[in-house]
Amino acid sequence: MKFGKTLILLAVFGALLAFVLIFESRGKKAEERKQKEGSLVDIAAADIRKMELETGGGIITFTKDDKGEWLIAGPIQSKADAAEVNALADGFSRLKFERVVEAEPADVKTYEIPTRKLTLWVKGDDRPVRLFFGMENPIDKTLFAQREGEKRVVLLASSLKSPLEKKLFDFRDKAVFKLDTAQVASIRVTAGKVAWEAVRKDETWNLSLPVTALADRTKVGGLVDAISGLRATEFVSETGTAADLLKFGLDKPDYEIRLALPGANTQALIQLRKEGDKVYASGSLTDKIILVENRILTDLDRKPEEYREKKVAAFASWDADRIAIAAGSLSLAAVKEKAGDLEKWRLETPDKPDADGSKIETFIRKIEGLEALEFIDAPESLAEFGLDRPSAEVKIRTKDYQGNVREATVLVGREDKDTKRVVVKNAALPYLFRVDGAFLQEMPKDLKDWKAPEETTERDAKKAP
Repeated sequence: MKFGKTLILLAVFGALLAFVLIFESRGKKAEERKQKEGSLVDIAAADIRKMELETGGGIITFTKDDKGEWLIAGPIQSKADAAEVNALADGFSRLKFERVVEAEPADVKTYEIPTRKLTLWVKGDDRPVRLFFGMENPIDKTLFAQREGEKRVVLLASSLKSPLEKKLFDFRDKAVFKLDTAQVASIRVTAGKVAWEAVRKDETWNLSLPVTALADRTKVGGLVDAISGLRATEFVSETGTAADLLKFGLDKPDYEIRLALPGANTQALIQLRKEGDKVYASGSLTDKIILVENRILTDLDRKPEEYREKKVAAFASWDADRIAIAAGSLSLAAVKEKAGDLEKWRLETPDKPDADGSKIETFIRKIEGLEALEFIDAPESLAEFGLDRPSAEVKIRTKDYQGNVREATVLVGREDKDTKRVVVKNAALPYLFRVDGAFLQEMPKDLKDWKAPEETTERDAKKAP
């Protein structure tokens, strides 16, 4: 009896399960049909290998090369702006419509179709997908459209109008001087009668013309980046012939930039000519003449000395883990050590007492912040500035997060009592710096100046287990 009831329950359960599965299947098919009905195009953007955009201004043809990168094939041959062309492909590959306006219109010209056309060729299919676009719906700014082979006229989202209105220039790659800035080994800038050159060594830039000196790597590196980032605001000539160079004054440029690229075994030349608020550009990286934004001139008009590193010793104060000072009879050194989860400064004496970390770090920051008010190149005599016998020698050791250890040595000369300025020397550089002498006020005069206050030492002792 119980066995019979079990069979009946199983049969009922099976019937219910079958009903649910059939219902879900029908629901999924209905949903898929609904989605398909709301879709004008349903292809993968990555499978599009060619596109043609036809407007009142003509036809723009895009093709993909062997690397999958977009090129402009007509009406000119040029590199394409990948972001712009990909946006066009992405926007119209999975194309949904808002609603059907008319299933079988008598005349699509009522909707001004076709004002524009977009044709997509998909990999593996010789038959293109062709879309026709009409006027803007005045009610909600949506766009009337139709797919070739279909009668219905639909409305597309208003956002799709913008890419269809772009001109040839919008789709062109405008970064014509783009290069791998990490591979630039040197830069030489000539602006009129002024010229300067900087050479890269590892992460450091050094001026080699008009003076041999450490360069401000932020400014030099920033200029290299700005040159690589120059973008065309207009293409004024597609050929860049000698006649074109003469026409736009680039036979005698106002600015000439040479970049050495050892990795590519070549040298890039960029020439600029200023005419009013326009800047014309050409060079070895392009066969065209273009207009570029004039803000690049702010960097190019800097005097060579503005590209010099003004810091006496370029280091990060938070990386400092040792400092030593020799001044007359004073010889003082302190080291930063780990103390549990904290870091503590200790004086390098036999009993290694706690040091006043606040005073030490304040002084280190003072040295870090020393900047030239004036450079003294190729000094004839160190004695003239009191550097034959420096009044003080400061050595600061740093260790960065990568474990690189460096030491900066600053020699302090004679202070001018009237101007309160002092001449100092970085031991690694051949020239001198005249700086503000205010940092001398933080210079310790005795060992006790950097000793931790007794109350601090006692407090720390009480905290110890």
